[in-house]
Amino acid sequence: MSELTLTVMRLGFLAVLWLFVIVAVQVIRSDLFGTRVTQRGSRRDAGRPQQAARQAPPPQRQQSGGRRGRNTPTKLVVTEGTLTGTTVALQGQTITLGRAHDSTIVLDDDYASSRHARIYPDRDGQWIVEDLGSTNGTYLDRTRLTTPTPIALGAPIRIGKTVIELRK
Repeated sequence: MSELTLTVMRLGFLAVLWLFVIVAVQVIRSDLFGTRVTQRGSRRDAGRPQQAARQAPPPQRQQSGGRRGRNTPTKLVVTEGTLTGTTVALQGQTITLGRAHDSTIVLDDDYASSRHARIYPDRDGQWIVEDLGSTNGTYLDRTRLTTPTPIALGAPIRIGKTVIELRK
């Protein structure tokens, strides 16, 4: 073998070795510090509640939702965990929970899967919680979910250390 071929092979081996070290450090860092949790719209929506109160009066909102009753939830509130106090308005859309960055509520919890659970409305206006095959499970009132289950108003939904409730 020529000296040039041997040098190129040594440099290639060194590059692969450094690539391995960098990937290993990134994996260790993500295990130690977890994923970065960002609250969506925290800067955008800072002045929004005042404007929303002037633009959309509550009676008009109730008339537009024909199936809303007195015990129909209007928001999802995180009551325990790192995101305590976070509120998501229920507007008929599916809410996803997990560690993935594209989840509606991003959980920075070692016991949460990347796609852990989802909460969605059914045709009758009832909200349903479904575990998406997570490792550690989703609990509704201390019962582990195995099938999509209707959620009662105020019933705690536990995903790892995070507890979420539907409220009016």
